[in-house]
Amino acid sequence: MSDKETMAVYAKAAADYAKGFARSKDTFHEPDYEAFTAGLPSGGSVLDLGCGPGHWAARFRDDGYTVTAMDASPEMATYAQAAYDLEVTVGRFEDITSKASYDGIWAFFSLLHAPRSEFPGHLLRLHHALRPRGMLALGMKLGTAEGRDELGRFYAYYSEDELRTLLSEAGFTPLGARRGNGKGLAGAEETFIVLTSHA
Repeated sequence: MSDKETMAVYAKAAADYAKGFARSKDTFHEPDYEAFTAGLPSGGSVLDLGCGPGHWAARFRDDGYTVTAMDASPEMATYAQAAYDLEVTVGRFEDITSKASYDGIWAFFSLLHAPRSEFPGHLLRLHHALRPRGMLALGMKLGTAEGRDELGRFYAYYSEDELRTLLSEAGFTPLGARRGNGKGLAGAEETFIVLTSHA
């Protein structure tokens, strides 16, 4: 994710978090966390790709996993470091070049900012970065085409069938999917999906 308008929104969001607008506890996604970690070895290595404010990366660390936190926003990385005492790498999806390095990748509502034309290549990078039968949790928003939200962030939307096909073409085996509705940073009610797969 390197779109300037999208990055500017997350820079402001990080500043708002730092001013004390605490992120609410994300209890709705407990089943997704459990489905993902059920396929991980004890103490396994997890990449939190697009870690944002760092709450999930901190959860993995506190639950005994070796976590690598990464985000494209320098401001979000700084916030996560200060709020959760995390080491956060500032990087883009294209920077994932390691091979068989992780037992799991938590791509939770980060890859939805990638253009549709680039998405298959990103999935291939993640597949290569995972160890055999490594886990992937992919959070996306359902819909069609591409566009910007009320805050100016770029999004690419997919149907569940499209996502399953793209995952399979990248070498993943989809295991399960869970849908929900909620309000994000922009405040609009949207339908999202979390797909759990293994390499």
